[in-house]
Amino acid sequence: MIDSGPARATGVIVCADDFAIHASASMGIAKLARMKRISATSAMVLSPRWHQDAALLQDLRGQLDVGLHLDWTSNFAVAAGHGLPLGAAMRSALLGGFDRARAAAVIEHQLDAFESHWQAPPDFVDGHQHVQQFAGIREALVATLVRRYGMQAAPPYLRISRLPSALADLKSRVIGWMGASALEKIAVEAQLPHTKDLLGVYDFAGGPPRYAALMKRWLQRATPGCILMCHPAQAAEPEDAIGMARLQEFSYLASTDFAHALQLAGVTVVRGHAATPSLKSAGD
Repeated sequence: MIDSGPARATGVIVCADDFAIHASASMGIAKLARMKRISATSAMVLSPRWHQDAALLQDLRGQLDVGLHLDWTSNFAVAAGHGLPLGAAMRSALLGGFDRARAAAVIEHQLDAFESHWQAPPDFVDGHQHVQQFAGIREALVATLVRRYGMQAAPPYLRISRLPSALADLKSRVIGWMGASALEKIAVEAQLPHTKDLLGVYDFAGGPPRYAALMKRWLQRATPGCILMCHPAQAAEPEDAIGMARLQEFSYLASTDFAHALQLAGVTVVRGHAATPSLKSAGD
C-alpha cells in the first residue's frame, strides 16, 4: 500500500497505462511512481523498449503493481503479426469473437515477454483499448491465467473496464458493452480477483482545466478498490496521437493540485491486492 492514510479514506488504485510505449511515457510513469502519485502501471511488452525500460521500475519492486497491458491494436501488435485496428478488432469480437486457441497463443507470448524482463508474474492484467474484455480474448485470458497462476496465493487481478453509471457517457458505455459483465462473470467463476469500477475515461480533449475538473469528479465518485487509469508522459511525443494529453496528465498528477484533490476527496493511492476485499476471488 502506498499510503495507509486515515481509516475513513477510500483506497483507489491509480494505474498509469502504456508503460514502454515510448521513452517519455516510461520515464514519466517511473517518476510519478517514485512520487507515490500512482500505485500501478501496465506494460506494453510488444514494444521494443520493454526490455530496457523495465529497468526503470526495478527499484520500485514491491512498492508498485506492475502488470501486463494486453495488446491487440497498437502498431507493436501489428508488427507482431496479430494486430488489428481497433474498429476491426471490435468487429471481430462482435461477429463471433476471436479464435480462442489463437488468442491463447498471443496471450501466452505476451505473458512470456513480460516475465522474461520482469522476472516475475504480472501483478494484474488489463488491455490496451480494453481488449481484455473482447469475446474470444476474455475466455482465453481467464483460462490462461488460471493455468499459469491459479495456484498462487495472490494471482494476477483483472481490470473490469466498466464505469459507474453516474459517470457513463457514450464512449464508456461502448467500452462496457464490449464485455465488462461477461469478463467479470467468468472471472468470478474461475475465482480470479478482479476490480469493480474504472475511472479515468475521457476523450483526451479540453486541456489542463478540463482534466483537473474531471479528476475532481472521478475522485468524488471513487469506491474502494476501483481503478483510476491515466496515460502520463513527461513530454509530448510528436508521433503520439494523444501526446499532448499525456503531458498534461503528467503535469497534473505531479502537481500539488492532485495531492490536494486526493486529500479533499478522502482518497489514498493503494496497490491492488491491499486495496479492498472486493479484489479477492469469489472463493476467498
